[in-house]
Amino acid sequence: MESSMDLWKPVGTVKIRVYKYNPRKDFAPGWKEYEIEVSRGTTILDALLRIKEETDPSLAFRYSCGQALCGSCAMMVNGRQMLICRTRVLEVAKGGKIELRPLDNFPIIRDLACDFKSFFDKHRAVKPWIIRKDVEELENPTGDYKQTIEEYARYYQFTDCLKCGACYSACPTVATDHEYLGPQALSQAYRYIVDTRDDGLEERIAVVDSDHGCWRCHFATSCSDVCPKYVDPAQGIQLLKKLILRSKLGFKPHKPAEVLPSKIGEVKRG
Repeated sequence: MESSMDLWKPVGTVKIRVYKYNPRKDFAPGWKEYEIEVSRGTTILDALLRIKEETDPSLAFRYSCGQALCGSCAMMVNGRQMLICRTRVLEVAKGGKIELRPLDNFPIIRDLACDFKSFFDKHRAVKPWIIRKDVEELENPTGDYKQTIEEYARYYQFTDCLKCGACYSACPTVATDHEYLGPQALSQAYRYIVDTRDDGLEERIAVVDSDHGCWRCHFATSCSDVCPKYVDPAQGIQLLKKLILRSKLGFKPHKPAEVLPSKIGEVKRG
């Protein structure tokens, strides 16, 4: 019977071809190849950390949690957007080789590390927080907002977004229109608009129903194809378009949820 320790026994070597470029001092990008010993359990993040510790301390890349929860480590692996913390080397190695480069559609800081400033600016532009007219209740709550399981299910899948940038990197519209909000921001706009606790329909529509908003999406679905959490931002954008058209006819996605009295759920003692 195979033990868990067998997963970490070396089984061979793999050559990793890495994109190397420092815009501040390099005239042009280049490539550098590293050969390392791997096991069946070695992830690409494990491999890069070993390269940085043992071979090339100048190698730059983004990572944080190592558990596919933060989205920091997304990059191009053999031409496809992936989270390297959950991708095992031997699963993607072709002929004993792997090619790594930074995400498409992002400015490069250095090597595999990208600049996410514009990406996060667009995310903030759609106001990704609960908006209410009753500001006093929002800031000094007296109870929870009422929401049914069915209402929660309308937006639940979009709450899994990691903001890893994979969808943005894969989007052909982002590649040709740098002002386009992108699939991540637009799908998150839909997520908050259909949340029954929210009352920010008009404020968000002013942002997404624009020259560089949701109508620039041509439904290529490449964003959904590469999403590591299966959020399906392409679906969110199409639902957002439908919501906008209905709003122009006077329909609203919901009435703002009422506040449940705080005494509900309290356990009587004595």
